[in-house]
Amino acid sequence: MEELYILNLLGGFILKKKGLLQRSLDRVEFIGNKLPHPVTLFAILALLVVVLSAIISQFGISVEHPGEAGEMVEVTNLLSREGIQHIFLSITDNFINFAPLGIVLVTMLGIGIAESTGLISALLRGFVLSVPKQLITAALVFAGVMSSVASDAGYVVLPPLGAVIFAGLGRHPLAGLAAAFAGVSGGFSANLILTSLDPLLAGMTMDAVMMVDPAYAETMNVAMNLYFIIVSVFLLTLVGWFVTEKIVEPRLGTYSGEYREKLEGLKPIEKKGLTWAGVSVAIVLIGVALLVIPENAPLRAIDDGSGEFTLMDSLAPFMNALVPIIALLFFVPGLVYGMATKEIKNDKDVADSLAKTMATMGTFIVLSFTAGQFVAFFADSNMGLIVGVFGANFLESIKLTGIPLLLVFIIICAVINLFIGSASAKWAMMAPIFVPIMMQLGYSPEVTQMAYRIADSSTNMITPLMTYFALIIAFAQKYDKKMGIGTMISVMIPYSMFFLIFWTILLVGWILLGIDLGPGSPILYP
Repeated sequence: MEELYILNLLGGFILKKKGLLQRSLDRVEFIGNKLPHPVTLFAILALLVVVLSAIISQFGISVEHPGEAGEMVEVTNLLSREGIQHIFLSITDNFINFAPLGIVLVTMLGIGIAESTGLISALLRGFVLSVPKQLITAALVFAGVMSSVASDAGYVVLPPLGAVIFAGLGRHPLAGLAAAFAGVSGGFSANLILTSLDPLLAGMTMDAVMMVDPAYAETMNVAMNLYFIIVSVFLLTLVGWFVTEKIVEPRLGTYSGEYREKLEGLKPIEKKGLTWAGVSVAIVLIGVALLVIPENAPLRAIDDGSGEFTLMDSLAPFMNALVPIIALLFFVPGLVYGMATKEIKNDKDVADSLAKTMATMGTFIVLSFTAGQFVAFFADSNMGLIVGVFGANFLESIKLTGIPLLLVFIIICAVINLFIGSASAKWAMMAPIFVPIMMQLGYSPEVTQMAYRIADSSTNMITPLMTYFALIIAFAQKYDKKMGIGTMISVMIPYSMFFLIFWTILLVGWILLGIDLGPGSPILYP
């Protein structure tokens, strides 16, 4: 018997059958809500690894280390006397040395002050409101994609702004909201510059590589996907524009609601702040250039005379210093903007802004503790390495390699994203398993990470479990009181599918051409 539900309509009750989409979404929401908090999930996984290491070690399973010819690797029993001792002695180090922890906190110190002073919001509003009307859709999507520089700020600023702009132009406000939401959520892994997501995921990827090839891990950098994500910005902007104007807006039809908006531009004091912030960015860039370009600059390595010295070798110190440089590029203009707009009056205001930013990172810090234990235990037990070797052998035995393997991996990640919203939580679980497998099959960790980013971003906008999904529905209900989960997802599905398909095609083409994904980041391994 088909499931039924009751709607209150015009003071009476009617029975209405749930459609297939609504029933499917209900199941996704139900299953997702049953999952424990990511902090709890990683604690459970860490304990599970410890127990499994004791069980599997009894079977004497061993594999040849892929990075060390002739060296056999067995599962280490973490419940043995030595294993338990190691656990208690390493818990603090596992937390402190969890790669993304320091990287993300340092980056957010810079981004946080730019966000708290209003610089990010002013930049987004100023950009969108300054473009011609015929390009407003593309501008909204582009601004949404670029908003990832401010972490999650784009979710709060751009969707309601998109609705306001479309309503002010006589267009359907929900189409503007959807275009902005697609850019912010679906384009979270694309940008013209590095964002806090790059060092966050890169740290976990490097941790996974350390299990297989520590020497290769030392050659990697946080900008490993930079070239690809730059091109992705323009691809997603075009795709988002097409879907909005050719599919979503025609489907929504003419807006018949009574809600109308008045577009408000930047205030004079905001324009003044943006001008001075722009000047400060130029000064910082000049300063960074002086640290990198001159022959004996502090952030430029000196040729050791080996004859194999390359441009990337000379820029290695600069690449390794990208995290504080990114923080500086946000901190300085954010500070200058705040001073110009009187948001910052003294050093106490600066300290308070930084403290508020760190306060918002509390959940991430706790997550880093449990995730750090899971990642460390998985590596210490050698189970990650052994699973990687067996997994690679299995995939080779069924002839699943090359492009088909990547496509299957992307689909798996996209489906998992419907149930676990956190990009870092998923990658912390998946990287130790899939990165070694893909390395065994000839794909670089950089490719695996980018494939994950594509899948994770593309389906963000169609899962009710995404952190900001309820907020987006609340924004939409301002224009349509009947807006619910099913309706919102039906609006966003075309964006999700088109983003996933065309972004995957771009990655496949990139791989076939053999172009590096970022500085010193090849397609193939080794």
